[in-house]
Amino acid sequence: MRLTILGCAGSFPGPEAACSAYLVEAEGFRLLLDFGSGSLSALQRYVGLNVVDAILLTHLHGDHILDAVPYIVVRRYAPDGPYPPLPVYAPSGAPDRLASAYSLDEGMLDDVYTFYGLQPGTFPIGPMRVTVDRVNHPIETYGVRIEHDGRTLCYSSDTAPCEALLRLAHRADVFLCEASYLDGVDNPPDLHLTGREAGEIATKAEVGRLLLTHLVAAWGSEAITHDAALSAFAGPVEVVRPGCRYDI
Repeated sequence: MRLTILGCAGSFPGPEAACSAYLVEAEGFRLLLDFGSGSLSALQRYVGLNVVDAILLTHLHGDHILDAVPYIVVRRYAPDGPYPPLPVYAPSGAPDRLASAYSLDEGMLDDVYTFYGLQPGTFPIGPMRVTVDRVNHPIETYGVRIEHDGRTLCYSSDTAPCEALLRLAHRADVFLCEASYLDGVDNPPDLHLTGREAGEIATKAEVGRLLLTHLVAAWGSEAITHDAALSAFAGPVEVVRPGCRYDI
């Protein structure tokens, strides 16, 4: 598999990064994990406008879904379009949420997206074996484990520490994990992880490599977050940036 970072900013776009969006490729199939604010620009810059074969939206906060709205225009009104409906795996409220964000009077999006409601479990997407489970966030949110050809990627989505994330990340080759909060601060409970917490989960889950994402640039510090994770995890640790590619 190959992972390409399209957007990695937490909560709102940063000065150099769109919000969460990650492209996972295997055998020529391209799965987009989340489609956050500003990431449609990065999709064009780093990969291509029409390369997506399926989308998985982990939860319905705007920083993880909102560029699926302008993408409606791409697929519906392209000069060589309209394109066939694109599979979208998402929490059950996704069709109404995206349709309302696009327009209040143009109806549903069945011509653009075919929605499949997420539930905890394992299922195929293209050549990949995907497992999702509910993680610790205020709304319905799924962490993701993707397996192909003996290799494994785990994506935390947004979460505080929880057993489900440990199960999803167990011995993953690459663990793409949020680290929104700084350690040593009175952070809200049951919302996000710190760098140290991400490192602790990576250690308990025995992952091969830890990639930190969803940092809030305006309020945090890459260096502090990286060092905090490294203090709790002995393996390789990196803060991801748009355009970075990782072979898994």
